[in-house]
Amino acid sequence: MANSFPSPGGNRSGSSYYQRRNNDPFAHIRRNARIKDPEIRVISPEGKQLGIMQTERALALAQQFNLDLVEMAATAKPPVCRIMDFGKYVYEEQKKASHVKSTAARLKEIEFTPRIAGGDFLTKIRHAEEFLSHGSKVKLRLKFRGREMAHTEIGFELMKKALAELEGMGHPDNQAKLMGKQINVMLTPLPENKRKRKYTLQANEQAIDDTGSDAGDDEAPETA
Repeated sequence: MANSFPSPGGNRSGSSYYQRRNNDPFAHIRRNARIKDPEIRVISPEGKQLGIMQTERALALAQQFNLDLVEMAATAKPPVCRIMDFGKYVYEEQKKASHVKSTAARLKEIEFTPRIAGGDFLTKIRHAEEFLSHGSKVKLRLKFRGREMAHTEIGFELMKKALAELEGMGHPDNQAKLMGKQINVMLTPLPENKRKRKYTLQANEQAIDDTGSDAGDDEAPETA
């Protein structure tokens, strides 16, 4: 029985490279000769169920396709394995993880309050425009305090106004929603050639990201 199979193009050095690395996050995935169960359930490269077969036969089948036999569900009885290009699988998974990290790093937040002053509101809009202009997603967040929760319609109107101000730079992923004591809505930047700014940052002004801000967490004093 062969220990490994060449990849399409005859190069399977990628798999052995991942096996050698001590910090390989895919090292726990058994493939090829590391699969010791006598019988496994096999899935074809196209995702078709091939049924239960002897592991040695499945390995020969993987070799026929010039691919790897990869264990996908180790705890199943029998284990489920798929015939695939393991190097390509690793690449795609790393690409997905990289995209998630990149998107998270580019997420910005702008926080409002229902009683925000007009000048402060426009400052927040300018900052949101700046983030959108750089391709970052922007979360608009409006926080209620104390008795402000009795008039959530004021918050929704302010969010509606903010979205109208930013419509030339981004579009909402969904409708603004009330969650607890907050109204949230996510904005995705428009394609670069379709963005139209209404405002510009003032001299020496820097856009502020309110991510993690605890402003407004305290209850506003209630008056009789």
